[in-house]
Amino acid sequence: MDILKKYRESIMYLVFGGLTVGVNIATYIGLTRIIELNYMVANIIAWIVAVIFAYITNKFFVFESNNTELKFLIKEFTSFVSCRLLSGVMEMILMYVMIDMMGINDFITKIFTNILVIVLNYVLSKVIIFKKQAS
Repeated sequence: MDILKKYRESIMYLVFGGLTVGVNIATYIGLTRIIELNYMVANIIAWIVAVIFAYITNKFFVFESNNTELKFLIKEFTSFVSCRLLSGVMEMILMYVMIDMMGINDFITKIFTNILVIVLNYVLSKVIIFKKQAS
């Protein structure tokens, strides 16, 4: 049980990161395959949905940031979205290069880019957004 306690945060991040990727990909697939939106437009909408889902789950379940004071929430959410913008732009660039320039299937590209994004987002969340305050 000590090992679960020791790696709880990382395990929770993988669980909720995986769910976030699922939300992102399901939204993307729905928008590109059912509604037939352009992949870039669909990716932006999927990104927005996933970021909102990720903020809520990361805040309360992964990093246990329980401060709900409005001023704090605005600062924390702004920081979260700013860092996610960095990974979101990286994902858009990679998708453009891999799909439009290299001709790789958009679904394969989406899966690949999400793996890179989940790693970058964990580092940014741990180091910048939800860093533990010194006691």
